[in-house]
Amino acid sequence: MINIAGVLSIVIFYVLILAVGIWAGKKKEAGNDSEEEVMLAGRNIGLFVGIFTMTATWVGGGYINGTAEAIYTSGLVWCQAPFGYSLSLAFGGIFFANQMRRQGYITMLDPLQDNFGERMGGLLFLPALCGEVFWAAGILAALGATLSVIIDMDHRTSVIFSACIAVFYTLFGGLYAVAYTDVIQLFCIFIGLWMCIPFAWMNEHVTSLSSMEVDWIGEVKSDEIWFYMDYGLLLVFGGIPWQVYFQRVLSSKSAGRAQVLSYVAAMGCVLMAIPPVLIGAIAKGTAWNETGYTGPYPLSADETSMILPMVLQYLTPDFVSFFGLGAVSAAVMSSADSSVLSASSMFARNVYKLIFRQKASEMEIIWVMRVSILIVGVLATIMALTIPSIYGLWSMCSDLVYVILFPQLLMVVHFKDYCNTYGSLAAYIIAFLVRVSGGEELMHLPPLIKYPGYDEVNHRQLFPFRTMAMLCSLVTLIGVSWYSKWLFETGRLAPGYDFFNCVVNIPEDIQRVGEPAEEGEQMAVMASGAMGKLYGAATLVGKDERNGRINPALEADDDIPSSEVEKLRSSVSSGGGSRNVTNPVDNSQTTL
Repeated sequence: MINIAGVLSIVIFYVLILAVGIWAGKKKEAGNDSEEEVMLAGRNIGLFVGIFTMTATWVGGGYINGTAEAIYTSGLVWCQAPFGYSLSLAFGGIFFANQMRRQGYITMLDPLQDNFGERMGGLLFLPALCGEVFWAAGILAALGATLSVIIDMDHRTSVIFSACIAVFYTLFGGLYAVAYTDVIQLFCIFIGLWMCIPFAWMNEHVTSLSSMEVDWIGEVKSDEIWFYMDYGLLLVFGGIPWQVYFQRVLSSKSAGRAQVLSYVAAMGCVLMAIPPVLIGAIAKGTAWNETGYTGPYPLSADETSMILPMVLQYLTPDFVSFFGLGAVSAAVMSSADSSVLSASSMFARNVYKLIFRQKASEMEIIWVMRVSILIVGVLATIMALTIPSIYGLWSMCSDLVYVILFPQLLMVVHFKDYCNTYGSLAAYIIAFLVRVSGGEELMHLPPLIKYPGYDEVNHRQLFPFRTMAMLCSLVTLIGVSWYSKWLFETGRLAPGYDFFNCVVNIPEDIQRVGEPAEEGEQMAVMASGAMGKLYGAATLVGKDERNGRINPALEADDDIPSSEVEKLRSSVSSGGGSRNVTNPVDNSQTTL
């Protein structure tokens, strides 16, 4: 029988979230429907809201449910997600946030398309898209299961209802709505879970949590060390190349603030993991066969995945469990809306606009994004209702994000002179093949190669093949890029064979688009033969056509690297080839 009080509590919570989302959507500047305004909230997210929405990047339904499950099944030492994602945010702030924000990109894929072209960027969009959609589907499915446990509500109804709420306010308010609802949702998670802990801990069926009586710490066996390190590195570095993270970074008012938000959110991830850790430990010390629980005991895999809602249902009073249920619902929605918006933003800008419709207006792009939000929301909901191994799909996609996207993003942000489209494509193929060769038990995908130390009992690869795949991808990217460049520049291959127009067949006509900005936010569009149009975010320097010297305004601009000025000075003195360039200071056309 459906628990009416529980349903009412969920309805009240959803109405609150919807109201906040609609109110936040009205903060959007009237009449301004630009990409930056809708996708990045006009790069005007305040410090307080920024901290909460950045923390909510990873503290979602999967985070709190997965943490409690890991504590119960394997122990604290195997609960790597809170610390892995925390380090992921910290490293993202150190190595990526400043550079990405200063260049003024709009999505994570911008620098990849900047260097490798639109079509290669579209290929790199696939693992990013799948990761976001499967993640949203997985947590919606988890919410449906949670509601069915606590208030005996049909999981299909709860999944559809929750998805509709998240999609509606995201559609209405863009990142403004997502960011401001994250504030409410994070408060609900923190307060709701902490409210449940004292009641659950003092329950008569829970024994002492002393590690002498209940082993909730766990251990890493000697033959599992490499597997442990592989999974840890996956969480740390595979947690960086996600649009949900960079959407927050790029919406910050400045590069420095983007870094600060990353560091504070890293600490927030650890703090928000404390309640689910305690709940998992409490569950470990519970004699479940003495509670109102009537399922199999010891708990099966299906039950352990629902350990957090089971604690709320069987170890706390009803009114307390409803607060905890609100916490779980908040966590799910804070993840689902972010993933839906991120996937839609990347499609509208990096696929529709930069591949198919380079001349599309701002309004057209916004409408494409809104339609994409609906489509992604529907896809995630259908998957949540029909596919039993959603977590397996997401696990595979998160691995692909780690082995494919991380090395390529690292190179284009820090070492873009050492990579090109040939290396990118080769690295993509190698990374995919090596990762798939290891199999995926959650998807019942058998391994093509059983690497050293393969666990026949649990069907696990103990060899760190994911990190090996990432390193193979990185080496391939550098090696093939260098070799292709050497082949063309030494004349061993004629320029006509440079099909990707990225080594010697580089187009010289450059046209500036977009409004100028202080932090290099101007994008360039470069005409290319087979590749259509390539756009770049590198700041160009110009020459004063009237007197044949470098524009003094550029010499005085601190944002222009001195090395670029020197290159131009050499070009001017040597009488290099002529091409039109737009002065980034005053937008005047000059000729080199």
